[in-house]
This record gives sequence, C-alpha cells and structure tokens, in this order.
Amino acid sequence: MTLTLFGKYQREPVWRPIRQLHHMKLEPKLANWLLDSSSLTERLMKACSGPFSVQILREGWGKPMLNEARRLKMRLSGYAWIREVHLLCGGQPWVFARTVIPPHTLRGKQRRLARLGKKPLGAVLFADKSMQRTEMEIACIRAGQQLFQLATQHMAPADQSIWGRRSVFFLNRDPLLVSEIFLPEIGDPVHKRPG
Repeated sequence: MTLTLFGKYQREPVWRPIRQLHHMKLEPKLANWLLDSSSLTERLMKACSGPFSVQILREGWGKPMLNEARRLKMRLSGYAWIREVHLLCGGQPWVFARTVIPPHTLRGKQRRLARLGKKPLGAVLFADKSMQRTEMEIACIRAGQQLFQLATQHMAPADQSIWGRRSVFFLNRDPLLVSEIFLPEIGDPVHKRPG
C-alpha cells in the first residue's frame, strides 16, 4: 500500500510557494510569465500576434490527483469537476491549464463554471468581485509525470521538463484550483507599463 501511494506521488510534481524560489535560476522570459499574478488570459491575448483561442481537451467529473485533493482539502476518494484546456496563439498551444473544482463550489451562479465552453476561465475569475487568490506555487514538471503527459498531449515536446504555477481561487469563499503549465512554444510576454 505504501509503495503504491509513493509510486503515484512520485508521478506528481513538487509544488513550492513562490517565496521559496528566489534562489532558482529561471530564464527571464519564463520567470516573467510564472511570477506575474495578473490575469494570464489577458496577458496571453496581448502577447499573441495571431488569434487567441481555447481548445478543450477534457471536461467532466473525475478524481483529482493526490496533491490536488490535498491542496483543496478534499477526501482522497472524492470526485471534482476537472477542465483541461490548451490556450492557443495562432493555433499553437502556449499554455496547458487544468482546473479542479470541488462539487460544493458548483452551487448557485457558480454552476456556470461547469458550462464555460470555449470561454477562458480567467475572464470569469478576474471579473468576479468576490474572487480571492492564495499565494502562487511553482513546480518543475518532468517527463514521465502525469501532468507533463497531460500538458504535452498531441505535441512532440523536445524539452524534458516544463514549468507551471498554480493557485487556489475562492469565489464567494468556495475554492477551485487552477494550474497553468507553460509550454515550450510560448512567446515573449508583454511587460506591464509603469503607471
């Protein structure tokens, strides 16, 4: 039993709070994307010279990964609404996004989160006045890990590792976990203008 759980856990990335990563040497372009807490959707739209779009890879009820269930304080055997998408620039996947929503979050007007279609989740989250966000966590996601396989599906990545970030968002105090994995083809970020 311990070996099985350990084996499953080994296939998951190690997420660390952003404040612990000041000593890591990240490429400036990647660090700029990872460390920005503004709306990723908005930044992608500004950085993309072609059309921006959302490609739905999977959407429906499923079991969260062990680290996701723990982060959301869910029962390890529980189910959640899971949405996986590629955020595309000119048809090229730039970001893989995975959202895990516990059943109790999908109440009232928040039921719309299960019916987004091709609308980007970020547009909904950042427009909601009740939205609060926890400190971001960052992870290096390596080939062989489940999240790497999900993020790079239908692609032939040359890299053996990619980076991602995640946060728990609260809408009316109800949580959802959003993980954003930056793919090798992502373009240069648009820098915020001082203002």
